[in-house]
Amino acid sequence: MHRASNRLRSGVRALTTRGAQGLPHPRSDRLARSTDSRDEYRDLRGRRRSLVGRSLFDQRGFTLIELLVVIIVLGLLVGLVGPRLFGRVGQSKQAAARAQIELLGAALDQYRLDIGSYPNSGQGLDALQRNPNVNNWNGPYLKKAVPKDPWGNQYKYRCCPGQNGEYDLWSEGADGAPGGEGENADITSWDSSQK
Repeated sequence: MHRASNRLRSGVRALTTRGAQGLPHPRSDRLARSTDSRDEYRDLRGRRRSLVGRSLFDQRGFTLIELLVVIIVLGLLVGLVGPRLFGRVGQSKQAAARAQIELLGAALDQYRLDIGSYPNSGQGLDALQRNPNVNNWNGPYLKKAVPKDPWGNQYKYRCCPGQNGEYDLWSEGADGAPGGEGENADITSWDSSQK
């Protein structure tokens, strides 16, 4: 307690001596500066709040419930429409395979007109792109390399004779295995019911 009273006395002495000399007390000067800066801070904060208040609070966003409802509706749409679209993708791949088989068949027919016979099974479809050392080859009979089927597999070719005609040309479908149903069904050059 004695120390506290000594500090108080020294503070009062300093205040009276500085006041007597006409100098402002250091604490009162700091207090005045801090009060001014507080007022400026309040003004700035008030302006900022009014700007933020106008931009953020005037533009209302979606509530959580509204967002959940939108997500659920989108999920239902994908669930209902998705399987139909994926089924059409499979059908379009089968149609693309049929079209490619017909184009390859036309190229094989052009080869036969030039050479006199279809390429044998050993020469395969590559004979449409590169000369297999035969006379009268007037190719290439395809503008690009021999395409793969829409599932990324090589087309199968058998000739001279084929089991189902002069040549057999087919794709084994999505599963890449003989037979199958739906998307896995074989697409062939000899089955007219597929067209």
